[in-house]
Amino acid sequence: MGKVQVDFNKLRYPLPITLVGATVNGKPNFLTIGYFSILSHLPPIVSVSLYENHYTVKGIKENGAFSVNFPSVDMVEITDYCGIVSGRKVDKSNLFKVFHGQLKVAPMIENCPLNFECELLHTTEAGKNLIFQGEVVSVYANEETLSGSEGVPDLLAIDPLILFGSAYHSWKFGQKIAGAYQIGKKLKVVTE
Repeated sequence: MGKVQVDFNKLRYPLPITLVGATVNGKPNFLTIGYFSILSHLPPIVSVSLYENHYTVKGIKENGAFSVNFPSVDMVEITDYCGIVSGRKVDKSNLFKVFHGQLKVAPMIENCPLNFECELLHTTEAGKNLIFQGEVVSVYANEETLSGSEGVPDLLAIDPLILFGSAYHSWKFGQKIAGAYQIGKKLKVVTE
């Protein structure tokens, strides 16, 4: 089995599909993206990458805040719609029941089982995209998605939408196969 060079644009890698929220001209607006990443846990910092001309960019810059909303599989149609139409042409403020957290300017979607409220830290250019890094100031989860005595959000209960790279199709999350930093303990490899 050998290695073959492939075109980066043909990769099929999983990304969570998210709805990025911002207040634009006094109204909530939401944009569907797949380019979301957790950059740090302490402090909790995430990034979203948006094409520089997206309408939502204006609200993020003006308010210094944004939200990241994780839609469930049953929200696939409306999530896709938010990625098809621009807030410049369609008022998306009434598509969802919206709530606000402590920042008051980062609209979040009640129907989404998981929401991050983020304060903008940095903006970086990457090609024609802007990467917004934000500190997560609050996390909200639907009660029915929490498990265990500590109330941890359960990924299977959240039932998130997944994007597979350039295939641009929505997928459903799969099954757990092993615990991270657990199964590898079975190997007794000495490195010293």
